[in-house]
Amino acid sequence: MIRILIAEDDPMVAELNRRYVDSVVGFEAMGIASLPEEVLNRALAEKPDLILLDIYMPGMTGLKVLEKLRAAGSPADIIMISAANDMGSVQKAMQLGAVDYLIKPFQFERFQQALLAYAQRWHFFSESTDIKQSDIDALLFQTEQTASPCELPKGLTKETLSIVWNAINETGQSDFSAEDIAFASGVSRVSVRKYLSFLQEAGLLTSDVLYGAVGRPQSRYRVHKSEKDRIFLYI
Repeated sequence: MIRILIAEDDPMVAELNRRYVDSVVGFEAMGIASLPEEVLNRALAEKPDLILLDIYMPGMTGLKVLEKLRAAGSPADIIMISAANDMGSVQKAMQLGAVDYLIKPFQFERFQQALLAYAQRWHFFSESTDIKQSDIDALLFQTEQTASPCELPKGLTKETLSIVWNAINETGQSDFSAEDIAFASGVSRVSVRKYLSFLQEAGLLTSDVLYGAVGRPQSRYRVHKSEKDRIFLYI
């Protein structure tokens, strides 16, 4: 789960951003900080993965907060969110290491795209050890298409896929059956099999067929760990 601190002094905007974050699978809003000092203290103490940082904050600009975070050694990634659309602000944010810049007002789709692209980056650095040039190129030069949600086959929905995927992650088992996921998710076994089949075709799952002494053979599925971050392209 990617943990996000929301740095925003407007309570209504902060709450909207929190709802946006919580609506994207794989992300968790760990709290809201309305003052620059609070952002600095919580970032250093709670170590969020990502901070959504507004430029206009009382007493200190978000850019100055970002400078102080870097000077203090905070590894948190930053997505700037601001009504400031001047080139100087954008350039300064990028020079300080912001991974994205959202200009208010923005659509949820653009916000979601920023999180999806960040999820790819986060998983890349969390799971990779030996890195090839092609891996770095794919990360640095990813296109809008690779960071945008992909269409699901007819009959499948993002909402149910999210439920099934969350159930898979919550099983705590190295492998699982359709029956296991149906029980954990509350989705019918027939529907679960369709979603597991899709996830296998998409390369996120692998499966083996086990033959018992009695009864029908059973498919057991496993998450393809090196590919699992691509779930964010579908949900």
